[in-house]
Amino acid sequence: MSPRRLLDLRGTTVNTDLLSRLLDATGGRLGRTRLDRVRFTGDVRLSGVTFTGDVSLDGARFDRLASFFGARFEGNVSLAGVRFIRELSFHGVTVRGHVSLDRAIMSRDALFDQAVFGHGLSCERARFDGYATFDGARLGDGAAFRGARFGRTLSFRKVSGHAGFEAAHFAADAYLSATGRLSAARARADGLLDVAVARCGVDLRGVEVAGATTLRLTDSQADLEGAVLRGPATVTGRGNSMLTSLRQVEAASLALFGLDLSGCRFAGLTYPSGVRVKDCTFALTPRGVRMSLRWPLLRWFSRRRVLADEHTLHDRSGCGDPAASADGLATLYAGLRPSDQATSADFAFAAMQMRRQAGHRWWLSLSWLLCGYGMRMGRAAGWFALLAAIVTAAVLWSTASHADHAAEPTPPAIHP
Repeated sequence: MSPRRLLDLRGTTVNTDLLSRLLDATGGRLGRTRLDRVRFTGDVRLSGVTFTGDVSLDGARFDRLASFFGARFEGNVSLAGVRFIRELSFHGVTVRGHVSLDRAIMSRDALFDQAVFGHGLSCERARFDGYATFDGARLGDGAAFRGARFGRTLSFRKVSGHAGFEAAHFAADAYLSATGRLSAARARADGLLDVAVARCGVDLRGVEVAGATTLRLTDSQADLEGAVLRGPATVTGRGNSMLTSLRQVEAASLALFGLDLSGCRFAGLTYPSGVRVKDCTFALTPRGVRMSLRWPLLRWFSRRRVLADEHTLHDRSGCGDPAASADGLATLYAGLRPSDQATSADFAFAAMQMRRQAGHRWWLSLSWLLCGYGMRMGRAAGWFALLAAIVTAAVLWSTASHADHAAEPTPPAIHP
């Protein structure tokens, strides 16, 4: 055995003494390494070891500590189906290729802090039974945790790159952050879920969270369509941050702060009365006078804040949202609780508009026409001024008619 040469120990049992002799013989610089189904019975410490070729450990078993602290891999690393009975440390490891931990089982704590994965990391259907941390890791082409299970707290903070946790199960608290796209669609969290992202997108469609949910966006956008948030939930935005969908969301307590909601869909929101809105922007209606083929023929509009669903309610192009209806929007407008008075007034007006369009009561149309449901008193003043002008004109016309009639000369009487 010599440095940088092929090492093939498939199916071998390796104890502490044999591992030490192997590292001495290769000078800590191994080439292509094949350790499939190897069983390591003692502590494995590979600090400072360099693997110049691809490494395969598929189906291997580590009975004691497995530490790759500071190791360097020049190629790809496959750890598919590996079982780590004790702690695993990938702290500070540098991998120029791709790392696979698909279906691996980590029975104790797993540390991946400050690790560098040049061409990404795959942990699909992996099981992390202990504490798992990826703080400060750089993911290169991204990380995939589809169907993974985390038995204890997951710390995924200050991670560089995009990551996907689709259908993952967080049995305890989970703290996620990334600078690339982050997805936890259809994931389930039994504890709290804390997500913080900057300059990217977040996909939380269909996520189910039993504890508190905190989502912090910085120049980012998020999609919560179909989410089930059983605990208190808070979504906070900084910079140009927006929420694209709250359709079919089930959340008894949801607070929205500093977000752009101009394109957010609300149709099907289960508990609109549980949503608190502060410092958020909404879509606006056009203003001006328009002609219509329906009664009334002449319509005038004042600009007001509306939900994006209202714009698609009467979309004749066929691209409207089938889940949005006038009755549903009326319920949404009546239930939502914006913090500022102007938005609250606009939503109260919109609720009456939706009820009128649903055709529930005839007097709503009359109220809209005469005084804007009591919230557009300028209309009442206009109608009063018009009525007064008509009455005044009628009185003047009648008075002038009587005066003209009185001023006509009386014809002389003719006596026989």
